[in-house]
Amino acid sequence: MNIRWLGHSCFLFTNQEGLTVLTDPFDEDVGYPVPHIQTDIVTVSHHHFDHDSVHVLPGKPQIVDGEGPHNFSGLSIQGTATFHDAAQGTKRGKNTLFSFTMDGVRIVHLGDLGHLLTPDHLANVGNVDIACVPIGGFYTIDAEQAYQVVQQLNPKIVLPMHYKLNKKISLPIEGIDRFLAYFAQIKRVKTLDIFSASLPQIQEVIVLELSAAR
Repeated sequence: MNIRWLGHSCFLFTNQEGLTVLTDPFDEDVGYPVPHIQTDIVTVSHHHFDHDSVHVLPGKPQIVDGEGPHNFSGLSIQGTATFHDAAQGTKRGKNTLFSFTMDGVRIVHLGDLGHLLTPDHLANVGNVDIACVPIGGFYTIDAEQAYQVVQQLNPKIVLPMHYKLNKKISLPIEGIDRFLAYFAQIKRVKTLDIFSASLPQIQEVIVLELSAAR
């Protein structure tokens, strides 16, 4: 499986057969190049402009939206209902975690999670190999809370997302440094090629470079 980060909370996952899953597409208001990229499946964690801009994508991808099991193109995706804030959604509404397995690797994308996970959330998600975790605060969990969520999930690989990469990013969120200070094993790579046999034995934070949006 190949993983590219297109900015913000948007990743492109491609398995050995060429099936693609794209997460949380955004529009031009965020500050990254818009992910105008072909995909088979797109997940939408919640309906804010920086996560649900499916209209920027070419073609007609299958849209995965909301909790419960979803099955498209032979891929099973589980949606777990959470909240966008620590006040039961009263400030920013609902959020959905999406977990799925590609090439033997279990992935969870946390969307705009706004709180720590409950035992029920953890049971629904199950064992995790790769966790895509928001770390920028303000709209989501911050660096400290993100570290706590990583401890809850205990993935082999952590992919940080939803942070301020540079001054072009318009959102009032933090950069990556405070989150990285919690970890010893950190790698920076262009894209990630990973399979079940190549998962690290010791947990790693992998910072993906911003990838071309096409």
